[in-house]
Amino acid sequence: MLLVTGGAGFIGSNLVAALNAVGRTDVVVCDVLGNEGKWRNLAKRQLVDIVPPGELTAWLAGRRLDAVFHLGAISETTATDGDLVIETNFRFSSRLLDWCTANPTPFIYASSAATYGNGEQGFRDDPSLEALRALRPMNLYGWSKYLFDLLVAERAGHGGPMPPQWAGLKFFNVFGPNEYHKGTMMSVLARRFDDVRSGRPVQLFKSHRDGIADGDQRRDFIYVDDVVRVMIWLFATPSVSGIFNVGTGRARSFRDLMLAAYAALDAAPNIVYVDMPEQIRNSYQYFTESDVSRLQAAGYNGGFTGLEEAVSLYVKDFLDRPDRYR
Repeated sequence: MLLVTGGAGFIGSNLVAALNAVGRTDVVVCDVLGNEGKWRNLAKRQLVDIVPPGELTAWLAGRRLDAVFHLGAISETTATDGDLVIETNFRFSSRLLDWCTANPTPFIYASSAATYGNGEQGFRDDPSLEALRALRPMNLYGWSKYLFDLLVAERAGHGGPMPPQWAGLKFFNVFGPNEYHKGTMMSVLARRFDDVRSGRPVQLFKSHRDGIADGDQRRDFIYVDDVVRVMIWLFATPSVSGIFNVGTGRARSFRDLMLAAYAALDAAPNIVYVDMPEQIRNSYQYFTESDVSRLQAAGYNGGFTGLEEAVSLYVKDFLDRPDRYR
């Protein structure tokens, strides 16, 4: 039996779909379905149970699991309730880590590229405590993930008790099907697609930094299928543990992203540039790019989908169809 926390969410539901596809129907999801239509992310899936987070500790008592994929979190970078974020993203994660240690169970969890802050320390997934302690996340979400990475790394580095396999995955800018419940936290492509299809102008931010063109702010965009492929590989490779970046290793611009969407529809681009809100100008990241050499050195050779191909898959298989769900 497999447990996927956050399994009704974006990345979690895509992981559940992949597990079903390889014959694992013994999947338990831990999540809150709420009123945002998250149930649709699981409407085509086969599950054993859906357990609310508040009931998980009691549910785990006496269980034996093949693995825990811990993807559940408050992931809004604009979150402000510090107590709730720490309880959800740090303390709940710590309890799951302890359970997987006491009941020897592989533990694969979601960290985040938000732990890197403004990127002044680079984007290399150096697992040393010295390197981790030098990071300065810029928001509450990133800090909560950073705290848990530190806890895990210190325990592992000092030879403390750990699960038989553990992996923390620093996801970069993931996009793909089943992200629609995320509101303003959806990818720019998902938020702007209806404008692309209708011919309305697509708004991107102007640059407020010398030497960078409007719309040329860059991110390491990675298709959700690639993220899931990494997790499935880790599950199949129990000898690999560590904290790893999960991105393509190539930064691309928001303009590139939207031009790929226009190309997928064979439509003429119609992009306009608007001023970035003043309240985010000083903290806005102009560049993120993962270093995936450690993941590859650990044996991962699944590759990553190029931006234009990934956008085309997303548009043609999901966004431009009546049923956008996987």
